Amino acid sequence: MSNASEAAMRRLLTDARFEILPTATIEEKVRQALPSTTTITVTASPAKPLEATLGATERLTAAGYRVIPHLAARMIHGRSELSEIVARLQGNGVTAIFVPGGDATPQDGCYHSAVELLDDLASIPHPFTQIGVTGYPESHPSIEDDVTVQAMWDKRRHATHIVSNMTFDAAGVAKWVARVRRRGVQIPIIVGQPGPIERTKLLAMAGKVGIGESMRFLTKQKGVFARIAAPGFTPESFLEKISRVAAHDDMRIDGLHLFTFNQVAETQAWREKLLLG
Repeated sequence: MSNASEAAMRRLLTDARFEILPTATIEEKVRQALPSTTTITVTASPAKPLEATLGATERLTAAGYRVIPHLAARMIHGRSELSEIVARLQGNGVTAIFVPGGDATPQDGCYHSAVELLDDLASIPHPFTQIGVTGYPESHPSIEDDVTVQAMWDKRRHATHIVSNMTFDAAGVAKWVARVRRRGVQIPIIVGQPGPIERTKLLAMAGKVGIGESMRFLTKQKGVFARIAAPGFTPESFLEKISRVAAHDDMRIDGLHLFTFNQVAETQAWREKLLLG
């Protein structure tokens, strides 16, 4: 790797965000494995009420972490509930959120898309200095490519950054970043990076229902399992390729989003090893 790529890798690893699923044991795992300077993102799952996300956010924020809750649009029943959530997060000192559409089937009165929620949020006084939205390096399993491209264009006026969904194709991510920039979208991109979870464990988890945005492609998109099993894929090789792109300032890759699948200790050990190396 070039010196610029190595510097980019160190920068991405140093400030990497850890995505967790709001399970009964995860908060203790976080406190045991991660320093309080770590940024944590908490997913929202249709298998759990949004309260699970908000509660974990509050408790980890109180423990000193910078926490970013996922406010899945299809789980929120309109402006009134959104206002209550905003007030609750503000009262707990939360200043950053991530707004995906979500995997839930929207009920009557719920938002149907992230754009709808973001439009309402813009008219509500809020403390959020960082608002992330989803980017799709690969085709979405149930939404046409032109729709996701238009949605990103619509969301850019509200968002401070884009977080790429999980993929195992680093070359595809690089091409996607370049396409985003050619379309004139210039807000920073945070790249979603698969962590060092064992492949057998990852495949087993893919059989579970509704554990968050980070499993979307594992459960719905053909071809991903083949890439997981491909002998050329490792988290290290993925990161090296992304770092080469991040070394170019005009690509504006400003961060790394680590999908931990709650293997936080293993992910932290992997991160520290690379930083020491």
